[in-house]
Amino acid sequence: MCWGQYGNRVGVPRILKLLDTHDVKATFYVPAVAALIHPDEQRRVIAAGHEIGIHGWIHELNSVLPYEAERDLMMRSADTLEKITGKRAVGLRTPSWDFSPNTLRIEKEMGLAYDSSLMADDDCYELLLDGAPTGIVEFPVEWVRDDAVYFMMHRFSGLRPYTPPTDVLDIFRREFDAAWEEGGVFQLTCHPHVIGYRSRIWILDELIRHAKAKGNVWFATHAEVVDWAKNNAA
Repeated sequence: MCWGQYGNRVGVPRILKLLDTHDVKATFYVPAVAALIHPDEQRRVIAAGHEIGIHGWIHELNSVLPYEAERDLMMRSADTLEKITGKRAVGLRTPSWDFSPNTLRIEKEMGLAYDSSLMADDDCYELLLDGAPTGIVEFPVEWVRDDAVYFMMHRFSGLRPYTPPTDVLDIFRREFDAAWEEGGVFQLTCHPHVIGYRSRIWILDELIRHAKAKGNVWFATHAEVVDWAKNNAA
């Protein structure tokens, strides 16, 4: 619980300050219970021009829930975030990127514009339900572009893998450079209680500086990217 508090007390403010310094907008996926505990944090995120997306009720696993329970939690999550922030979320990232056989159907029922939980491509693509187009755009993720897999460890296990921050920056930078060469999307997933530490936050700083130095780069929220993808689909 204290680790989670670090994210609220230190991680989020540190990330928001960095994004503000670089005038970069981002998307924050927030479990509804976390939003209820820290409502002012969500309002600060929205006030700064960032997007907030749905991230489950209490970071539950969708794949173990029956349809009715998963739908209820997703609907309540969307309503809770809207009540706190004043804005209706248009996208969802399932907790732990855990996708059930019913998740897409529920997303369509909710009228969401996009999902960001799947990994079938590097760039945006439309999701199909029973072979039919849904109108829901997938903004794909990948573990290779997630900070947690490099820095987290199991404290009760003898094996405690740890990737040096310099190596993580190298991986992220190579992913970005390849996306830039292809004219595609570079999407990064970070957690306030992971990337927010003093020895790691500089990774985001360096990555943003590197991207800006490349030139011809657009920094945008997930919703903005999805909107562009829909309007420019081949």
